[in-house]
Amino acid sequence: MKVCIAEKPSVARDIAAVLGARTKREGYLEGNGYQVSWTFGHLCTLKEPHDYTERWKRWEMYQLPLIPPRFGIKLIENEAYIKQFKILESLIQNADEVINCGDAGQEGELIQRWVMQKAGCKCPVKRLWISSLTEDAIKEGFQKLKDQQEYRRLYEAGLSRAIGDWILGMNATRAYTLRYGANRQLLSIGRVQTPTLALIVRRQQEIENFIPEQSWKLKTVYRDVTFSSVEGKFSKKEDGEALLHKITDKPFIINDITKKKDKEPAPRLFDLTSLQVECNKKFSFSADDTLKLIQSLYEKKVTTYPRVDTTYLSEDIYPKVPATLKGMTDYHTLTAPILALPIPKSKKVFDNSKVTDHHAIIPTGIAPRNLMDNELKVYDLVARRFIAAFYPDCEVSTTTVLGESEKVKFKVTGKQILKPGWRIVFDKNQPDDDDKPAKEEEEVAVLPDFIKGESGPHKPDFAEKWTSPPKPYTEATLLRAMETAGKLVENEELRDALKENGIGRPSTRAAIIETLFKRNYIKKERKSLSATQTGVELIGTIRDELLKSAELTGQWEKKLREIEQGKYEAAAFIAELKAMAQQIIDNVRNDTTAKPIASQ
Repeated sequence: MKVCIAEKPSVARDIAAVLGARTKREGYLEGNGYQVSWTFGHLCTLKEPHDYTERWKRWEMYQLPLIPPRFGIKLIENEAYIKQFKILESLIQNADEVINCGDAGQEGELIQRWVMQKAGCKCPVKRLWISSLTEDAIKEGFQKLKDQQEYRRLYEAGLSRAIGDWILGMNATRAYTLRYGANRQLLSIGRVQTPTLALIVRRQQEIENFIPEQSWKLKTVYRDVTFSSVEGKFSKKEDGEALLHKITDKPFIINDITKKKDKEPAPRLFDLTSLQVECNKKFSFSADDTLKLIQSLYEKKVTTYPRVDTTYLSEDIYPKVPATLKGMTDYHTLTAPILALPIPKSKKVFDNSKVTDHHAIIPTGIAPRNLMDNELKVYDLVARRFIAAFYPDCEVSTTTVLGESEKVKFKVTGKQILKPGWRIVFDKNQPDDDDKPAKEEEEVAVLPDFIKGESGPHKPDFAEKWTSPPKPYTEATLLRAMETAGKLVENEELRDALKENGIGRPSTRAAIIETLFKRNYIKKERKSLSATQTGVELIGTIRDELLKSAELTGQWEKKLREIEQGKYEAAAFIAELKAMAQQIIDNVRNDTTAKPIASQ
């Protein structure tokens, strides 16, 4: 008998239907030589300190650091979990072969292996690796089952992450709580959680400590178009005023007109982070809300696997694109023009070198039915991004006009869309990016036709300006900051490069933000995130830059990816975390300066 283990009951039912296992049993489905069962996500977890020794139940500084000689796992104490595990244990011990059908990612691999390890699995194990739950995808996946050994490195990376987080979280949390927690205030410290909080605290302090700087700008309005002085800002008021007096009541002359045609490619396909960013900006969904919605769409078979960090498709997807587009019947008017011509195979969309375990999030081609309103919103974003990827580039013309009055030079720039291309797909809801810094130069949408040498009256203006403080983080901009270890970047290519050192994984960043809310370390006002007094004091108390540096934490994330790729050893990563835990505890013990932190 072959035993298949999925990560949740709904996925198990989909797999069982394809395999012909239609007889319902308690805790599994059976038929056609298969038994298909499930977990409920994590059934097992790493043991807690008191599971190793009774002494570690007591929180005492002298016992730190807590480092078990060998890390062990245990069942989560939940009646339903224990009951399901006993069913799985019986199935596994009597199986001829086990097929790991868990989520095709690092965490999914860890969940399944812990269950098989706890159940004492001795038979051969195969791995199902699929990117969608459609019938075709499941059938194709079962035709290409691989030996579980091929995913050993993936498991080692997941295990290293779990052990590393345990070492740092257990020891640093106990040390900081014992040393700085007033009135039994728990001070939770985490490998990713704490540098994320530090990002928010630092931004908040930048805003609070911001000193506005005064400047002046000289502008003039000619033919209802506002031109800005090429001098930029004036730090001395009298300098600008002198020019204002010089040009007042003098004619304005157009000196030069340059037009440059350019092409704008369609926005990238979604990875999980960019989808969470877009949903936060457009619908104010939290990162956690978006993850739940796109996970639901995946389980309803209308979108592909969501926990991904690439915006590219592998080249083997290209032949499937026409069928996917044809299946998107609700978007027939948009897909018909693409299907009428050969579908382009752009390197900006299809690139094997940019895809590891899974490709970008795209529709499966199965028409969405009976979706909730918020699910439809998320699906629509994914669908339109996918369709737009196969539309022509948007052709634009950028016009720069130079003018002057009494040799004082001015400039204005305008953009005109010549051929909308992919922008048709989005109507008025065109993709934007709140991460981008505000432009110093104003840009007019469309300029009137100017003629070189023309002149006429104008209305100059000299206005006082003050520099603005940085904006508070929103969930969208915080997710971007986590993805790029705190660096604000517009360029997508550079952003891709920085992902290697991002903090957290796409699948965990939402949970990290939620944890900060639950710990009362951050709060939200409308879309803006800010740190509570407790959060500010905690970051102020932490002396170890290692604990709160997004950049350093990003380096650990890179090492975890290298473990997955076979370029770095898990044992070396764990040794680093052990040494760091010892250093943190020594620093806390020797600190005589910080004040206790009370809950607010």
